[in-house]
Amino acid sequence: MKVKLNINGKDYESEIEPRMLLVDFIRDVAGLKGTHVGCETGSCGACMVLLDGMPAKSCLMLAAQAQGKKIVTIEGLSAGGKLNSVQRSLSERKALQCGFCAAGFSIMGTWILENEREIDYEKVKTDLAGVVCRCSGYERVIDSIVEAAKNERKN
Repeated sequence: MKVKLNINGKDYESEIEPRMLLVDFIRDVAGLKGTHVGCETGSCGACMVLLDGMPAKSCLMLAAQAQGKKIVTIEGLSAGGKLNSVQRSLSERKALQCGFCAAGFSIMGTWILENEREIDYEKVKTDLAGVVCRCSGYERVIDSIVEAAKNERKN
C-alpha cells in the first residue's frame, strides 16, 4: 500500500507492507534513527513520538494509521540544529547515559512543558511513567525537565 506521512514537517511517501509499524517507517523509510526500537510491546517508551501533539508509542501503531497526522520525532524537537529546552537541560545535567531512552524522555518532557500547567517533581515523575531508563535512573531526568520548565516560564 502507498502511504504519505508528515514527519517533522517533511512529507515521506512510500510503498509499504500494510503491517509496517510506524517506528519502522520512521527509521527505515524516513531514515530518522533517534526513535528507537526497544521492547516492541509499548512498555519502554524508546519509540515515543508526538502524534498531532500527543505522545504516542510508535511501536504500537501501524504506519498507515498515521496518515494525515503530524508526527514529531526527537530530531524534530530541535530548531535549526539547536536543542530545545528539555534536550538542552538533559544534556547540561548529564541526565542520560547510553541515550537509548533519550527520545522518550525528550518527547515526554517537551509534551509536559507544552501541556501541563503545574510542573513539579511529582507531576513530572508521574507523566514519565511510560518511559523506562535502564542505566542512569530518573532523578536527573526529572530534575532536568523541572528545570527546563522553570527556565521556560522565566522567559
